Amino acid sequence: MKNHPNKKTHKVENSTIQCSAVLQEAKMLKNLVERLAYRHYDSDFVFEILPKDWKAVEISSLEAYVSVDILLFEKKEQLNIPFISCFLFTCFKENEGKYKLALCSSLS
Repeated sequence: MKNHPNKKTHKVENSTIQCSAVLQEAKMLKNLVERLAYRHYDSDFVFEILPKDWKAVEISSLEAYVSVDILLFEKKEQLNIPFISCFLFTCFKENEGKYKLALCSSLS
């Protein structure tokens, strides 16, 4: 394929960029999500007939906006980009237990 005369070509350099996302106030957020997942009623696990070695669990999910820091590293340079994004948090609990955070997914 022939390059168009007016089209500029860009030289691509091999470089490594490291990217990570960090939830702000992660411990407080985990505690808050587990409390918000709580339902004011309990399923009646007593009436469920399950195979031996199986446990009944209850799932609760909630959507929340969360502050996140994106960190980009390239060689000796670091870029910090704070932003707010929507996440889906999923918690589970066993019979008569407390909800535990199991999954966190970005919705953006």
